[in-house]
Amino acid sequence: MSSRVAVVTGGNKGIGLAIVRALCKQFEGDVYLTARDVGRGQAAVESLGTEGLKPMFHQLDINDLNSIINAAAFFKQKYGGVDVLINNAGIAFKVADTAPFAVQAEVTLKTNFFATRDMLTHFMPLIKAGGRVVNVSSFVGCRTLNQCSEALKQRFRSDDITEDELVGLMQRFVDEAKKGSHKEDGWADTAYGVSKTGLTTLSYILARRLSKERPNDGILLNACCPGWVRTDMAGPKAPKSPDEGAETPVYLALLPPGATEPHGKFVSEKEVQPW
Repeated sequence: MSSRVAVVTGGNKGIGLAIVRALCKQFEGDVYLTARDVGRGQAAVESLGTEGLKPMFHQLDINDLNSIINAAAFFKQKYGGVDVLINNAGIAFKVADTAPFAVQAEVTLKTNFFATRDMLTHFMPLIKAGGRVVNVSSFVGCRTLNQCSEALKQRFRSDDITEDELVGLMQRFVDEAKKGSHKEDGWADTAYGVSKTGLTTLSYILARRLSKERPNDGILLNACCPGWVRTDMAGPKAPKSPDEGAETPVYLALLPPGATEPHGKFVSEKEVQPW
């Protein structure tokens, strides 16, 4: 039994699969590719096997709370916790999608913010000393925040925003989107952007909490942008390959023992970015 373990959500394709590939080559321990669909997840594991890599598979649907709870129990029982957690799973509606904005807002935030938060709620207590947590966010989140009202900018960028307040703001966006009044309420007109604004802000909040509650454990938690990557989500015109997109998340996941920075930051191209 290996004592060290890395877990990647949404690992069966795109950036997630590339992250698993890189960790299999660089991480000393077991690497778990997780996916909501068992067939697709196991097929991805087999495809990496043809490259001589040996990831393991565990079913994990971040939109299913029982799935999260079961996975958390598995990793606690088998490994005593988790050394590296990369929250990669996410969705984005295509620009041409005809789904009403209210639907896009609810569905996008359900996965990219609320479900990812559920993952963090259940997995953060499992992160071992020296652990690394990486939330795959996007520069779109920062750009979106700059399009919001001054009042919203102030709250999202404040050092005293709480997790409960953030959850309330995210729910408010969904509620206002359903009423068709999100723009009047000060929000930008992008569900994906708001979801990533929320995820990056949640990363700051949780990093501050770690520093306060587990100051001696050396855990580093960051949000990052992989860049514009050729995936099903971002389309074929993006400049980066999935393997190039995986570079920053993997860099943060493998920050050396004893490192103190970056922590509670937003990182792109391996550099801390302003928020």
